[in-house]
Amino acid sequence: MLEEIYQSVSETLRKAEAIIVTSGAGMGVDSGLPDFRGDQGFWRAYPPYERLNISFVDAANPRHFGDDPAFGWGFYGHRTNLYRDTVPHAGFGIIHSWIERLDLDWFVVTSNVDGQFQKAGFAADRVLEVHGSIHHLQCTVPCGSTIRDNTESFGVDLDTMRSRQVPRCPDCGAVARPNILMFGDWSWLGHRTEEQGRRFEAFLSTHDHSRLVVLEMGAGTGIPTIRHLGERICARRDALLVRINPREPEAGGTHASLPVGALEGLRGIDRALGGG
Repeated sequence: MLEEIYQSVSETLRKAEAIIVTSGAGMGVDSGLPDFRGDQGFWRAYPPYERLNISFVDAANPRHFGDDPAFGWGFYGHRTNLYRDTVPHAGFGIIHSWIERLDLDWFVVTSNVDGQFQKAGFAADRVLEVHGSIHHLQCTVPCGSTIRDNTESFGVDLDTMRSRQVPRCPDCGAVARPNILMFGDWSWLGHRTEEQGRRFEAFLSTHDHSRLVVLEMGAGTGIPTIRHLGERICARRDALLVRINPREPEAGGTHASLPVGALEGLRGIDRALGGG
């Protein structure tokens, strides 16, 4: 059954003119990154937070940067280090090869803040990071609209999940924070993401009448931003949605549902395309 779906998707890709690559946390699992699925999944990735009875929602809260910045940066500093050290899995290269071999125009939309697509060689001006990026900083106040590259180094005590470094805003001296949309966040500076969004809308306008495929990987229903975006695009443009997700693969209608991980699904499609 899977092989039939792979073959069907490959046939549609061969006829496509453009591809929108969308992803959630599950895209990083094959690179060794946690997906924070549920409290238990979060605690497996970060055992100290289980001892403290802190969930992912609790840890990813901007209040920590005001109340206890070293604790706030314990979580985000550790993630910064993790994402810098992570090598994107082979699936990123497979997508690259399709774009080149099939002469596809493309855009990436991701809810991940890890910068893995850019690290894998996807042009930054073709990526929309809907929740921001850990590789950029802003002032917590904020005192202005400046968003800077995150060039900070972090040493994190893994017993207490506290960072020995707390970045500061060079303009006003207040604590700096990641330019990430967190839970209950009223101070996030969204203009970097908004500019990415404008480029994506321009891409969509260019392909109003193009043969389009939306390739979705590892996007769950807990925070369904990515799933809903792909579904809306496909409904408006009669495009094919390819949903790769081992837990929640249902895509409905004539769309393709692949109940496997991102790398396995990409390799299966690639085999059907004759990529080896």
